[in-house]
Amino acid sequence: MGYQNAYTAYQRTNVNTASQGRLVVLLYEGAVKHLTSALNLFDNNGKIKAKDIEQFGIHIQKAQAIITELQVSLDMEKGGEIARNLMSLYVFFNEELMDASINHTKAKIEFVQKNMNELADSWRTIANSTANAPAGNVANALNIEG
Repeated sequence: MGYQNAYTAYQRTNVNTASQGRLVVLLYEGAVKHLTSALNLFDNNGKIKAKDIEQFGIHIQKAQAIITELQVSLDMEKGGEIARNLMSLYVFFNEELMDASINHTKAKIEFVQKNMNELADSWRTIANSTANAPAGNVANALNIEG
């Protein structure tokens, strides 16, 4: 088994065994990774070389697809105001990325990347809390027999 196959198997296992909170973090991390890759295609003058435009578009589209996945996973009924605020943010982020994709606007990508990073940090905290842990882990943390 080659390195790439082993890495792909590891990633698949990571996703298949992750909690819901960890899955959200993985989505954020994926979006940030693609936005970083898109930003790395800008040269020192803030331009994208013709040979890199297709790759730039692919990275932006993948980030948008991840943000859309985050949108459709929101539970608007149970999530209340937080879900509504996240929905507004996700719609805004995708609009900014669409504009950045068309006009090659580095600042808009940096803005979305920065905010996605901040949201990822918040979700990491949530995912690592006992509130997101399986019931058995919570019982153990609270010294309750389960």
